[in-house]
Amino acid sequence: MNRRTLLIQLLGVSLGASAAPALAQSGRGSSRPAPATRLFPPLRGPIPLPTDGLSAAQQQQHYRRIAIDDRVVVPEGYRAELVLSWGDPLGDGRVGFNNDYLAFQPLAADQALLTINFEYISGRTWCAGYSEVTGQTLPFAELKAALEQRGGAVDLASLASDDPLRPLVIAVAEAALMDQGIGVATLQRQADGRWRHTTGRLDRRITGLSGWRQPEQRLRVSGPAAAVFRRRQRLGYNDGLADAVIGSFANCAGGQTPWGSVLSAEENFQSQVVEAVYADGSSPAPSRRPFRFDGARLEGLGNPFGLAGNKYGWMVELDPRRPEQAAVKHSWLGRFRHEAVAVRARRGEPLVVYSGCDRHGGHVYRFVSAERVGDPQDPRNSRLFGRGRLEVAQLSPDGQGRWIALDPATAVNPRRPSTLAVDGEPQAVVVPHTDRSQPGSSSLASDAAVIDYCRRFATLGDLYPGSGDGQQGAILIDAHLAANAIGATPAARPEDTDIDPDTGDLLISFTAGGSDGSERADPAIFRGPAGQTSWPYGWVMRLSDTPAEPDRAGGTFRWRMVATGGTPWQGGMGFSNPDNLAVDRSGTLWMVTDRSTSSAALDIFGNNACWVLPRRGPLAGQALLFATGPMECELCGPCFDAEEATLFLAVQHPGEDHGARRDGAEEFQAFALRDRNGQPIEQLRRVPMGSNWPSGIDGRNPRPGVVMIQRTDGGRLLHNLNPTERS
Repeated sequence: MNRRTLLIQLLGVSLGASAAPALAQSGRGSSRPAPATRLFPPLRGPIPLPTDGLSAAQQQQHYRRIAIDDRVVVPEGYRAELVLSWGDPLGDGRVGFNNDYLAFQPLAADQALLTINFEYISGRTWCAGYSEVTGQTLPFAELKAALEQRGGAVDLASLASDDPLRPLVIAVAEAALMDQGIGVATLQRQADGRWRHTTGRLDRRITGLSGWRQPEQRLRVSGPAAAVFRRRQRLGYNDGLADAVIGSFANCAGGQTPWGSVLSAEENFQSQVVEAVYADGSSPAPSRRPFRFDGARLEGLGNPFGLAGNKYGWMVELDPRRPEQAAVKHSWLGRFRHEAVAVRARRGEPLVVYSGCDRHGGHVYRFVSAERVGDPQDPRNSRLFGRGRLEVAQLSPDGQGRWIALDPATAVNPRRPSTLAVDGEPQAVVVPHTDRSQPGSSSLASDAAVIDYCRRFATLGDLYPGSGDGQQGAILIDAHLAANAIGATPAARPEDTDIDPDTGDLLISFTAGGSDGSERADPAIFRGPAGQTSWPYGWVMRLSDTPAEPDRAGGTFRWRMVATGGTPWQGGMGFSNPDNLAVDRSGTLWMVTDRSTSSAALDIFGNNACWVLPRRGPLAGQALLFATGPMECELCGPCFDAEEATLFLAVQHPGEDHGARRDGAEEFQAFALRDRNGQPIEQLRRVPMGSNWPSGIDGRNPRPGVVMIQRTDGGRLLHNLNPTERS
């Protein structure tokens, strides 16, 4: 008996039953939610929500049978339209794959620039759609077969110059890196208020291989890591480029500065180049991350081009208005799996930048410039990234915290495994390798092992020998392990950071608590509503920081969780796995989610979505469902136009698990839900298998793309936020 038949028999419904019956009228009763002023008519998602406007009896009826849509769904009175998609012409190339962070920058009343990150390659949908999108063919099948004959992976440097595998690898790897990086697109507002892409002189692409064929396109490096890259004597690999860098890839989240530049975060670079480094900050040879391709995954893309791993995992700054200026990787912001950035630039204060490392046990960081800001809108403020200090957060369960400097003089004091124990099982602590002639890390499984490590290495300077910029640069290159070594709090995958314009507080999304088997979020900090030490649904934290001083390291802050993921009957707010954040001028928080579409445990939440969390008014403290994405995608990069009449969203990796939907393929899924009174609901859910977004044509391959969401009457997105305000 197949799953579909079993589910239908268990729930006692027929295949001919309506998948989404109309909501019946209901009578009044104590189980009906109290009416409230609406900012917009919230969507009704796949599970009962406190904000769905339904009584318990209505929830019982409505949620028994539902259907999931393969499209961008928005509330009544709104429209969602495609602006750009993979393969559209852009600059001297094309719109890349898996668009992520978006930054809107007005140029004139009806003209603007949209900066777009292109994060990574979803092998299945990229390969399937490549020919249709580009009009070119790549040797996917031939390459896959050839690699299978050689164990599935290859180090290109070890191949003879006439090896027939070499051109196959180069062709596919080059195309994949060209579809990553950053893009800048010119937008023009039409008479009807819609934004459309129009070719402009500022359109451009920075790809994963910028500077490989044309050296003048290489990126620059600021700060101490440049000294490491220029060093001739080193423990590891030398790419021969000194402090110049070929390309940027794995570009995930990002942020904007008050002076108009954009920061682009390189996140999961470790899949494409070597992440581990030696004590002097140099990288092992590219052979340690060989090229792999099995038809579904592409890894080691840097190997064929000899890319040095220590030059990736940085925060990249570019000015969209000045294409003649080289993009810069700012090494004082640290090298780790960057997934967030928020900039605070106040006159008379140092420049402060917050960022997060998106991994289980990753950290929250703060950069403080050595000089103070003059005019926050002065483009010369970019020079402030070149000198300062990087600090990492240490949180206490009582809601307090402090910043610790990643400085050679800082004491080595890793967390003790016993303090990270769950159910009596200690969690090993990962630190810079105990043999400092070797790259990478060591795992310390006991408190005694940590104490011995501290005896051997008293300070970060003992772990990273040297002096001056070379020593500091090595610490910054190995920021995650250096932060572990000084006792930073292992966090629950910090995904985004944004500054509340009203209070100046830092808002941080943490996508999931728990462990990846190697590192774990601190169970004393990241707990579920009932104290669960593993909570896979995430949180949003509010961090109130004390002013930083350019000449005094450290500082304190207060923190508290302000939103918790999970189903309402578990104590959550109805969303799962918060990701990118945006705060509008009213202080309302917009949040998109990134729950794994390959995790059966998270399927109950349906497609990834966009949520609105009002800060004030009768709806304050609630999560309102604003939009849902197509099948197997995540929504990314929420940003607004200047009037906040348009929300831009990136639709990333639609159809990533099943590829193109063909012949109306679907399956039925069963879920045990609860209504607002805690009574059980047995739900049967009709779910498409794969995606045809954005075309909607059966059998056509899905494409990542950027959409704009607007009200059909042309007003501001949330015109009812202030009852006295009119659109």
